[in-house]
Amino acid sequence: MQKLQPVRGTHDLLPETARRHLHVIESGRGLAERFGYQPIDTPIFEFTDVFQRTLGETSDVVTKEMYRFTDKGGDDVTLRPEGTAGVVRAVLSNGLLQDAPLKFFYAGPMFRYERPQKGRLRQFHQIGVELIGVARPEGDVEVIALGAEILKTLGVGGQVTLHLNTLGDAESRAAYRKALVAYLDGRKGELSPDSLTRLALNPMRILDSKDAGDKQVVADAPRIGDFLTPAAAAFFASVRSGLESLDLTYTVDDRLVRGLDYYCHTAFEFVTDALGAQGTVLAGGRYDGLVETMGGPPTAGVGWAAGIERLAMLLAAPPSAPRPVAVIPVGDAEEALAFGLAHRLRLEGIAVDIGFGGSMKARMKRAGRVNARVAVLLGETERARGVATVRDMDTGQQSEVPLDALARHLAVFR
Repeated sequence: MQKLQPVRGTHDLLPETARRHLHVIESGRGLAERFGYQPIDTPIFEFTDVFQRTLGETSDVVTKEMYRFTDKGGDDVTLRPEGTAGVVRAVLSNGLLQDAPLKFFYAGPMFRYERPQKGRLRQFHQIGVELIGVARPEGDVEVIALGAEILKTLGVGGQVTLHLNTLGDAESRAAYRKALVAYLDGRKGELSPDSLTRLALNPMRILDSKDAGDKQVVADAPRIGDFLTPAAAAFFASVRSGLESLDLTYTVDDRLVRGLDYYCHTAFEFVTDALGAQGTVLAGGRYDGLVETMGGPPTAGVGWAAGIERLAMLLAAPPSAPRPVAVIPVGDAEEALAFGLAHRLRLEGIAVDIGFGGSMKARMKRAGRVNARVAVLLGETERARGVATVRDMDTGQQSEVPLDALARHLAVFR
């Protein structure tokens, strides 16, 4: 029989990796709550139209990467490739816009069928925030500041650089698109096949092409900053001054774009060179047209998503597991006493490990394997006297402690 393995592009989160992931999620959630962002969790799969509308039918995600299938009821559904569309769908489905502004934090798995590589998997995990109903540049500054604070709290702030750009407003984008297409039309012969397709459908996405030839072409392309309306320029200036007032440093990157029309104004990424080619760890921007694209009224929005796998790889070390108390019965007669004691200690908030059978020697070895801080030994003598022998696993020192005082005594070892 063939040995069972995880599907290519997925991996098991074993304890050390799982602790790294949980640390990213819990740090993000805690800081998001401090900024007023509430938890939200949407289904892992949605009707396919949720993503086709938001990501664009010609995007690589929709055409090449979505896990899309027809279920037994005949519905066309897709495993979510990103989080924003589901959150906005939830807002509309549940009639939440009347309570705007809305502030949400989410965490969970996403799915894309692409070539697995370091920091990029077919099932990957993200944390993210969405701020819906705030059209002012202060909203952009807040979500960027929240992202920066999470990275700082995780200890990776010094390994990333904030890249910032503006996409302008609708008028700015229309003027820029016209100039960009005129420029690219003159250099069609140098573009990749994918970019030739994008030229007709979504020319701004060519600026983000990874093809070496495309990069040479776009190096001399017009810059969107030269086409901003006064209002768009003022918006970007406000974002920049807001970041500077918070001592958040950034690099203006005028090749940082978002291809779909509902994106506008601010686009940003936190980038690292510590992960090779997969350098973006947190990315986002303003999407004032998204809610309307999904059938709602014109509504402002801005947010970001961060890859948990990539952030976890940047952590210096995983958070330490709590060192448990090992409760060890010396003989069979003390098994029931040990099990009951372990349960009571757990109810007192103490982490307890108890082996299920084996000699005292074997259980002491297990105590060492689980990095127990203290071993609580229960033998015939201890049982008769209502005490436990408490052994400090670091120093080897032992003392007798009455069972009814054990929880208080062990509290100093937490």
